[in-house]
Amino acid sequence: MSSNVAVAIAPVAPTESDPERCEGEEEVRGNEAEVDNNHQTGPVVAAPQNRLAKLPLSRIKALMKADPDVSLASQESVFIIAKATELFVEMIAKDALVYAQQGKRKTLQRKDLDNAIEAIDEFAFLEGTLDA
Repeated sequence: MSSNVAVAIAPVAPTESDPERCEGEEEVRGNEAEVDNNHQTGPVVAAPQNRLAKLPLSRIKALMKADPDVSLASQESVFIIAKATELFVEMIAKDALVYAQQGKRKTLQRKDLDNAIEAIDEFAFLEGTLDA
C-alpha cells in the first residue's frame, strides 16, 4: 500500500537579483500569502506556484535576442511573449486533448496535435512543422 505524505514548503523570499521576476509579481505574492494564511483547513500537499509566468524568462529573452532584428528586449516585452506562449500552448493542448479523449486516452500523442492542427483554422500556420 502507498501512503500520501503532506509536505509544507515555505515560500522563498524574492531577491532583487533574480532576472526572472516581474516588478508587480512581488505585490501579488504578498497578497496571495495573506489569503493563504487565513484559510488553512486541511493538510498542505504542495505550495502553489505563485509565479506570473511559468516559462523561464531568461530563456525567452535569449530566444528573442537570437533574432537578428531584435537588439534590445524590455522585461515587459519578454513577459508578454512568455505569457502569450503559455496561453498558446494551453490552447493547442486543450484542443489536442479532445482528440485524445475521442481515442479513449488520457495521454496526448503527436497524432492528437496533428489532428488539432489540421482541424482548426487558427493552427493552419503550423501545418508541416512537426514533420521534421
